[in-house]
Amino acid sequence: MSDRRLQVFHAVARLLSFTKAAEVLHMTQPAVTFQIRQLEDQFDTRLFDRTHNRVSLTEAGQIVFGYSEKIFEHYSEMENAIREMTDDISGSLTIGASTTISEYMLPALLGDFKSKNMDVKLRLRVSNTEGIVSMVENNVIDLGVVEGPVGNKNLLVEVCRTDELVVIVPPQHALAKLDKVSVKELMEYPFICREEGSGTREVTVDYMMEQGIDKHAVVNCLELGSPEAVKGAVEAGMGVSVVSSASISKELKLASLVSVPLDPPLSRDFSFVRQRQKFKVPAMEELLEFARSYCKKAEKIKAD
Repeated sequence: MSDRRLQVFHAVARLLSFTKAAEVLHMTQPAVTFQIRQLEDQFDTRLFDRTHNRVSLTEAGQIVFGYSEKIFEHYSEMENAIREMTDDISGSLTIGASTTISEYMLPALLGDFKSKNMDVKLRLRVSNTEGIVSMVENNVIDLGVVEGPVGNKNLLVEVCRTDELVVIVPPQHALAKLDKVSVKELMEYPFICREEGSGTREVTVDYMMEQGIDKHAVVNCLELGSPEAVKGAVEAGMGVSVVSSASISKELKLASLVSVPLDPPLSRDFSFVRQRQKFKVPAMEELLEFARSYCKKAEKIKAD
């Protein structure tokens, strides 16, 4: 029985969705289904019930899921214990990052780290915050860097830095002349938002509801799948949006967009997310220390 089949089963069992498991594992849905059927053939029993578009574990599936959790935990401990014995800053790390972080924070950080640690092989997976947390849960990646809160209390979450979210509008827009913008003023214009599962969207929607805006008013926004798409739509005059201040430095220099602070201000955390049970690996510890130092410098520059 291959590790891959069990890994695919574990992802489907955690998410109770073949589609979401395929996204997390970067596989096609038919490939996920094929791996599950192979495992069911191995055990000569069904592991999932698929009825009325819902997926649930059979009794046999629950047994396999319980053992698979232990297998992956012990496998990770074994692998990391051997690496720890060498005390060598080498090996490979798979990092996952939400879209905003991967585009505007990680390139410089990972580039600097790689130049000082040539023997460490780095892989990067990009998804929204929900997808990255799922990858950490399923041991698909070693470390996640996400925006906004993480609900899974079984994961280690360490705040890296604070990120301010601001309103963006074209230079000729009426809001561009204001020193700050309330949510009620903002919602007088067509609103552009990120997709479901995005950390930016989750934080923005929660903030708006706290300010008394009806959730349905936010749900009816123009939904786009990346920060670049959102900025392009705002530049084209299709509406206004709320984005990370870290994502608009180029547009501000080119004067293609204007940023206006929200009133009251809105901020969220960028955080490292990893499994609790993983042993300390020299390469991982070196990367975390490097990233912590990088984030402190970024916070100091912002404060100055």
